[in-house]
Amino acid sequence: MGAMEPYSQRLSHCTCCPRHCGVDRLAGEAGFCRLPSGILISHAGLHFGEEPPISGSRGSGTIFFAGCNLRCVFCQNYQISQEFERHPTWLMTVGDLAVLMLQLQDEGAHNINFVSPSHMVMQMADAIVEAKGKGLRIPVVYNSNGYDEIESLRLIRGLIDIYLPDLKYLDNDLAERFSAVGDYADIVPGVLREMLDQVGHLQLDGAGVATRGLLVRHLVLPGFLDNSRRCLAFLAELSPQTAVSIMSQYTPQYQACRHTGIDRTLTAEEYDEIVEYALELGLDNAFIQELASQGLLIPDFNRDKPFDTDAGSGEGGCSGADKAGKKPS
Repeated sequence: MGAMEPYSQRLSHCTCCPRHCGVDRLAGEAGFCRLPSGILISHAGLHFGEEPPISGSRGSGTIFFAGCNLRCVFCQNYQISQEFERHPTWLMTVGDLAVLMLQLQDEGAHNINFVSPSHMVMQMADAIVEAKGKGLRIPVVYNSNGYDEIESLRLIRGLIDIYLPDLKYLDNDLAERFSAVGDYADIVPGVLREMLDQVGHLQLDGAGVATRGLLVRHLVLPGFLDNSRRCLAFLAELSPQTAVSIMSQYTPQYQACRHTGIDRTLTAEEYDEIVEYALELGLDNAFIQELASQGLLIPDFNRDKPFDTDAGSGEGGCSGADKAGKKPS
């Protein structure tokens, strides 16, 4: 048998995410993500701010891709997802990315954590294959916004150990309004089913660190609790054993203050209501976040250490936000 064709050859008519732009990224064309086939990295390093099973005691080996296939108006990573042209990035080859993965392993990372891989999935897959051939042993995490192409996920089956997707919405009107995607609620259920089929439920080692499985994130948006209820009800239907991270950290970022309803922080009452609903559904494998985390987990990618809270807050936030988290009258 001959050598397998590189995954990235499929970028000649790109359908790697549900946008199905069809552009020839190998020839330098770019679609919705605004990126041709080169691997553009915004940040890499050990990260200790993920869920405990992901960060563990030694940190998660995060690799942040530049760009995104969504346009979330509240994105806390907007510097690298939406405005990456204005911030430092590194153009890498597949070989460079494989070396980076091995370096993070040598630094003690519990896992390799690819952040925002949906539009870079083919290049990522080529790098994983190369890194595994050179001694990569730690789990690989696919940390996405949930707007993934199911056929791409099927293509990379066996390369991913842990899926860490968002479940942002099960309401297409909200998805269009806040993330410029009109079919998110149609796509994401099948994505989560495929991920669960590939890796099963979350498995932890003796130290409580994830080795395999699915962990779904849901960020509770202020004022839109019905959306959160729909998302959690779906996860309970998928399986009551589904591990879910119910995130309270929402604060208005980027362009959020232009949008009524999400121009304020989440209240404790709102968050507690959603957590209680999750428990009523039988979602006992839930990770709960302290409301005090609001504002503390906002990165600044202008710094060498974007998540260094000792350095103070970055350029995030937006003017006009109700920092007290009060409900609008």
